[in-house]
Amino acid sequence: MGSFSITHWLILLVVVVVVFGTSKLKNAGKDLGGAVKGFKEAVKNEETEHAHKHRVLDHDAKAQPSDTKYSSNAGTKVDDIDISPAPVDDQHKV
Repeated sequence: MGSFSITHWLILLVVVVVVFGTSKLKNAGKDLGGAVKGFKEAVKNEETEHAHKHRVLDHDAKAQPSDTKYSSNAGTKVDDIDISPAPVDDQHKV
């Protein structure tokens, strides 16, 4: 009683084909296949983007500053311009 035999599945298949028709079943299969394909592509694109982002971050972490007069934590390098923190005597008091 718990499982269907092959004859039950065949009768169910015939009833579904009679009720819905082959064209609707074919269209439903195409739609379902397209949805699965789109999902797989989205997952693949997300994994590729994620891997690329980590590769860029790893590359940036390994990069050394071109000017050695600043220590690595003294300033930030943006577009080949070294930006260092302002000296203590140049800060304005509020």
